[in-house]
Amino acid sequence: MSGVEDHETVSIYPFDEDQIDELMTNAGECTFNWGTQDGWPVGVIMSFLWKNGSVWVTAGAHRHRISAIRRDPRVSVVVSGAAAQHLPGSPVGAITIKGRAVIHEGREVKDWFYPEFASKGMDADAARAFAERLDSPLRVVIEIVPEKWITFDAAKFGADTMGVLSDDQKGPMLSADSERMPAELKRRGLA
Repeated sequence: MSGVEDHETVSIYPFDEDQIDELMTNAGECTFNWGTQDGWPVGVIMSFLWKNGSVWVTAGAHRHRISAIRRDPRVSVVVSGAAAQHLPGSPVGAITIKGRAVIHEGREVKDWFYPEFASKGMDADAARAFAERLDSPLRVVIEIVPEKWITFDAAKFGADTMGVLSDDQKGPMLSADSERMPAELKRRGLA
């Protein structure tokens, strides 16, 4: 490749499974996104827990995001490597998850979720107090079950820019780069 393609092709720099698990386990917060009733995409920064292949968050049942999820469970979660930068060697880049949200209101989920969620990054006494505060009658737990992953490994991108990333370290080129980019270059008279 040369020219525009060199700077715009990024789908070939995915995280591997271990990097995904490490970033999802260590990151302190995510951006949780949903669609409003009138079609606007909206998001908030939330603390989260990564467990059993799902993202877990919590909110009051009266929040707009809960009504939105009940109407349409399609959501997305974005996790930046900056959210785990407190840990040396943590993956640098970003993860976007397209998934479906499941609202849990029963004790069976709340009983394990609150203590585990509260203990992330806190000492035992603070975690216990936080878990007790979370356990209110209006609070629900939201599980986001991933359906599609979009990842970007900034370290691979940097290594490739410097000419030190081998082809076997790259991922397959996805349709945004293999199909849509050539069509856009052609449309702009750059092909």
